[in-house]
Amino acid sequence: MRENATDYRSLFINDVPMMDARAPIEFNKGAFPGVVNLPLMNDVERQKVGTCYKQQGQQAAIELGHQLVSGAVKAERVEAWAAFARANPDGYLYCFRGGLRSQIVQQWLKTEAGIEYPRVIGGYKEMRTFLLSTLEEAVEQCDLVLIGGMTGTGKTEVIAQLDNSLDLEGHANHRGSSFGKRATAQPPQIGFENALAVDILKKRAAGIDQFVLEDEGRIVGSCSLPHVLYQRMQTLPLVWLEDSPSSRVERILKDYVVDLSAEFIQLHGVEEGFAAFAERLQQSLTNIVKRLGGERYKRLAGIMQQALREQEQGRGVDTHRGWIEALLTEYYDPMYVFQRESKAPRIEFAGGQGEVLAYLRTRKRS
Repeated sequence: MRENATDYRSLFINDVPMMDARAPIEFNKGAFPGVVNLPLMNDVERQKVGTCYKQQGQQAAIELGHQLVSGAVKAERVEAWAAFARANPDGYLYCFRGGLRSQIVQQWLKTEAGIEYPRVIGGYKEMRTFLLSTLEEAVEQCDLVLIGGMTGTGKTEVIAQLDNSLDLEGHANHRGSSFGKRATAQPPQIGFENALAVDILKKRAAGIDQFVLEDEGRIVGSCSLPHVLYQRMQTLPLVWLEDSPSSRVERILKDYVVDLSAEFIQLHGVEEGFAAFAERLQQSLTNIVKRLGGERYKRLAGIMQQALREQEQGRGVDTHRGWIEALLTEYYDPMYVFQRESKAPRIEFAGGQGEVLAYLRTRKRS
């Protein structure tokens, strides 16, 4: 049998297949990219064993676990593990600490299915600790630069075209603004951090030591930026992206109306999907009602409702430009003008998308 793994760096860089034997509740709180959850115990079984451990000790808990996972239940889980092992002969399995649960899975695979399959020593806990250290080291050691700019200037488009970028919004599955929530759910906080750290690890392994990030707030939707990263971002140099008001309106129209409605429709079908999209768009506006003020909110909500009716009737999306233009000029732009003034000493370059891309691709390490 291949040796049990301790080289976490190699596991993540090479996208080695891994099977997570933790309970679903543990997995759903945070996992690693691409990992498959095939638990030894489900959530109810794990809770019963945990209660038994606290009241009667380890041996009684182990015996209860064997009772709960036996017969047809055991056979079904062993077959799932065996199928994964056959499909991924170069993979590994792990549990939380790389201890008893992964050892049992390893033992049952051998005795019940005749498969010798290695596990990750230290398990999820040590791999998570390794990734957090990876992220902290990168923040400390690497050259970082931010892209700033008004709403709708295409900062995400620039990020997508650079090999040395870190797409914070992509990892958070959120566009970063009050309207940035997507049709699909955001990852849990731990999953967001893990994915970001793996991204950094792979890029550093490829020789990248300068990273470009979008200038974000502390929170992207429901995902908080790692504290060490956010703190460093407050002093980083900025490249300011500029674009015309009309181009910004068109970009926002595409992202937040055309593309977002298509996401919902693809997930839920035409009628239910459009209804969910319309509800999301209106809720996004409602979320900032206090900052907009009552009269302005009513005016923009009226335009939005009319635009949604026309869109649903197949009459295009032109009317959406009304609330988008007003939201930019009356709400977002004044905030960004203030931000630009406050961050002016840190801005080292400003220009359109082509100019910014050219600058960032040739920028020397600061």
